[in-house]
Amino acid sequence: MIRYILGSTVALAGAAAAVLSPFRDWYDGRLGRQYRIADLFNGISGARPGLWGSIWLPLLFAAAVTVVGVWLRSRLLVACAGVVVLGFTVLWMVRQGQATGSLTVAANGSGLQVGVATAAVGGALMLLGAAVMPGRWAGHGRLERVDRKRPYAAPGSDDPDTWPPTQEPGPSVQTSPLPEPEADPYTGPEPPDPRRPPDP
Repeated sequence: MIRYILGSTVALAGAAAAVLSPFRDWYDGRLGRQYRIADLFNGISGARPGLWGSIWLPLLFAAAVTVVGVWLRSRLLVACAGVVVLGFTVLWMVRQGQATGSLTVAANGSGLQVGVATAAVGGALMLLGAAVMPGRWAGHGRLERVDRKRPYAAPGSDDPDTWPPTQEPGPSVQTSPLPEPEADPYTGPEPPDPRRPPDP
């Protein structure tokens, strides 16, 4: 339970960082939401798209997948969302490097800025949260392992001769379906036979 809480918290923090990153400066004072999704595939242009046509949309989708993955306790969904965020961030960096010839970080605010770092950290946190979270069926696997380690159960009244597990017959095994004969009770010495002559 602690691993689930910790992993889900880290993953949701990463999703929040990814969603907020396009509202920060990405390069030379240009916000991340001012880059089109098409720019990631066709090259960076000077067009300023609307919010729903910008790279904010795939990051929002990845955050929604993260929330669903946390709710379903699915490490795979959370990890896939982290890969999407990192993939779009790296693809943007490649296109931006092709457009400007190089990627730089300068103290005067030019070059790569905090928005890109926020997106990359958000994706990394989502992957970390997926690694920390337990799998969906982890609890069931533990129960099955505990069941396998339990000792043999005692036999029921219908089958009393199957214990211990060696299947050796016990003292109550009967070789005949009929009841066992009982010996006559002792009645003392036999009375003398009047037809028999007395002993000398």
